[in-house]
Order: sequence, then C-alpha cells, then structure tokens
Amino acid sequence: MSDEPDRRRRRGRKLPIAPEAGAADANGLNGPNGPNGEARQEGEAEARPIEPDVVDAPPPAAEAEPSADAEALAAAEAGATDGERPADPEASARELSVKEVPSWRLILTLAAAGAMAGLAIVLVFGWAEPKIEAHRAAALRAAIQEVLGGPERYETLFVVDGSLTTVPPANVDSTELDRIYAGYAADGSQMGFAIAGEQPGYQDIVGLIFGYDAESGQLLGMKVLESKETPGLGDKIEKDSAFVSSFRGSLPPIEGVKAGAGTGSEHEVDMITGATISSRTVIEIINKRMESIGAMIQAYRAETREAPAAVSAEAGG
Repeated sequence: MSDEPDRRRRRGRKLPIAPEAGAADANGLNGPNGPNGEARQEGEAEARPIEPDVVDAPPPAAEAEPSADAEALAAAEAGATDGERPADPEASARELSVKEVPSWRLILTLAAAGAMAGLAIVLVFGWAEPKIEAHRAAALRAAIQEVLGGPERYETLFVVDGSLTTVPPANVDSTELDRIYAGYAADGSQMGFAIAGEQPGYQDIVGLIFGYDAESGQLLGMKVLESKETPGLGDKIEKDSAFVSSFRGSLPPIEGVKAGAGTGSEHEVDMITGATISSRTVIEIINKRMESIGAMIQAYRAETREAPAAVSAEAGG
C-alpha cells in the first residue's frame, strides 16, 4: 500500500480515493463492510439531494357559469361612471331583471276589473231594489194607519196644478208627483189626511208623516220615518214618547218652546232639551207642508162632501 492515500486521509478525506486495482478490494477496504466502503456510503448519502414528498393535488374545480343576475350586475358596474355608480348593486340587478309591462295591458286589466265591478253592482242593485221598495211601502202603510188612528182604508191623492186628484195625468210619471193620503172609516166617512214631508236636520235628512183632521184643524199624530240624528240627543224626535205625543191635538202653525216655558196654547209644542235643532226641524216640516197644501185639502174636502149630496138629491128626485 502506497503513502499517497495516507496523506489524503490525514488532510481530512476531502476527496474520495480511488482504490488501486485489486489491492484494496483484496484487503476488504472498499467493500461494503470495510472502512472505505462505509465512508463511501456516508459520502453518497450526504451528497444525495433530498427529494420532497409529492402530494397529489386535487383537481381544479370547474368554474361555475355566471347567472343572469350576476351578468346584469357586472354589466351595470362596467357601464356606470364613478359619479353614476349605483349605491346598491343588488337593487340595480333586480331592476334590470324586472320585465316592463306594456301600458295597453295595464289599461286593459283595469278596464276589465272596472267592468266586472260595475256589473256586480248593477246585479246587486237590481236584486235589492224591489226588496227595498217593498219594505218602504210596508213602512208607509203602517205609518198611515198610525197617524190617522186606524182607518178602514185610504186612497192616494196626487197634487196636480194646485189641486188634489185621485187620478194622475196620463202623460206624467206618478212617482214624481207630490201626494197625500185620505183615510176613511168603515162607514165611508173621512177620518183625515196623512201628509209626508222632509228637510235637512242637524245630521242628515229628517223624514216624517203626520195626520191632519180637516174638520177640526188639529193634528192627529206624528211619526218620524227617516232620521240619522245624533244618537241619544237628536234621535229623541222619534224615541221620546212625550215629544211625539205632544203633536196630537195641536193646531198648526206650531210654535216650538222650551220645556216648561209654554203658555198652554194649542199651537205650542215643547222642544227637546239638547236637541233643539232636531225638534225645530220637525216643527218646520209640519208648518211648511200645511202652508203649501192646507188650502188644497179644504177644497178637496168640500168637493167630496158636495158630490155625495148631489148623488143623494138625484136619487131622491
């Protein structure tokens, strides 16, 4: 064995020493179990680079296709300037996604809805009107019986050209004519006349009917047919029995006085405390109706008395 290898080992064994042919292997220095073999394995281990562990990366996720709202939002943001950029991007996207409805379709929808509502109103009114009229007629018959003291029968008298007649003109709608009602007893004698009237009160229209005895000139009674006066106050004109009964036997024209302040005259009627306007309305209706139709009643009464007398004279002659 030469001295060159020994010198290199003493210098730090920086370079690997190539073994001499046959000699080193024979001595077992470069074998796997020899000292040179171990050193060579250590040097190869140090010189070999460390390879990092390879981890399989997950496959890239498929890119989701943008929705219509996202595309609309992106287009709105891209097209807007800095001064015109909307404050709420989601609201802008919703506005862009709303479809505009043609104006003619809106007009057609409203017209159809209005026509259906109008048709429903007409049908309901056509069904209810006969029932309403029948109820009014029944209420009127009952009121006539009440204010005239229960006549056996009554007839309608129409006001035509300043006089009373039982037969309205042929070319005139009788429902538009003013009218009163004449009541008769079982023997045919005249009991009185029922006269209706109305005028605005404190809240709304006040309608009433009263009985009048043309022979004595006195009122036979009064009944309120329609009233929307204040509950508890004005409605006493129909609920206060003392006020209602005070008209029986009074003489028109009637004067309303405060309760307890009257003189006892047959022309006076005590008004209701707290409902003077409603009380005065009732009195004014009666006075106005008697003023406009009182003379007609007296003329009709005279005619009806003369007619039976003429018939009796003809029969006796």
